[in-house]
Amino acid sequence: MATPPPRPDDIDESSAPLIEHLKELRTRLIWSALAFVVAMVICFTIWNPIFNFLTRPICSALEQRGQDCGLILLKLQEGFFVAIQISFLGGFVLSFPIIGYQLWRFVAPGLYRSERNAFLPFLVASPVMFLLGAAFAYYIILPMAYDFFLGFQQGPLQLPDDPDLAVTPESADLAGIVFQGSVSEYLGLTVRFIMAFGMSFQLPVLLTLMGKAGLISADSLAGIRRYAIVGILVLAAVVTPPDVVSQIVLFAVIYSLYEVSIWLVRRIEKRREAELRAQGLWIEDDEGSDAAEPRG
Repeated sequence: MATPPPRPDDIDESSAPLIEHLKELRTRLIWSALAFVVAMVICFTIWNPIFNFLTRPICSALEQRGQDCGLILLKLQEGFFVAIQISFLGGFVLSFPIIGYQLWRFVAPGLYRSERNAFLPFLVASPVMFLLGAAFAYYIILPMAYDFFLGFQQGPLQLPDDPDLAVTPESADLAGIVFQGSVSEYLGLTVRFIMAFGMSFQLPVLLTLMGKAGLISADSLAGIRRYAIVGILVLAAVVTPPDVVSQIVLFAVIYSLYEVSIWLVRRIEKRREAELRAQGLWIEDDEGSDAAEPRG
């Protein structure tokens, strides 16, 4: 389809030479780096409350078994590097809106007004969906996963005032298997869960954006549904621990997001078809089905 020349009010003045674009990119990168450093310093000053928040899932699971919540430092410098790791992650989260805004300011002048209006909702939806995925992992998946892991302990680990869990001669002869987790290892595992689910929740945003750009269609997504199911099953097995319940939950969530993506892409296609029909640019195919293509 022939593309009409853009009107003067449709696109910003973006005919600057290459050196001007490079200067603009440098400025945006500097502001992004400064925002990240400032946010990282702020998180370093409060890394203890952040760490306490991240340890709530394991502490709750240990409390249910009557165990004290405590993690150990295996290396002398481990505590310092844990604080740095928390500062790095927290700094990225806090500075992400500023980094996204700087990215938007760099690419927006080169977009048509309609393209900016179409891209901006996805820029807002991406961090929102990431936070939803992270919250889902923190409040639902992590408690189930840590309850599964702690189930491999052995010995009288519960509160002594529980009459059903009192020490018996049989249990007294068992070798004790008690959780004494490393601070760094626990933090790494927790962050991997949160990041994995946060990135998984980006699936509708990515597929819908690709559908908006015309790179994929709802029919193509529906046609590869069986392969998507296999891929989601593999992803669930890799991301989650060997806990069948967690794997099923992750599979159900990602597959539901995949179906939502198909529905969103189909809505975009119907809206695009309605607009082209209103402009008289939509023609039916030879067989008279709903599949059609714009008039070129």
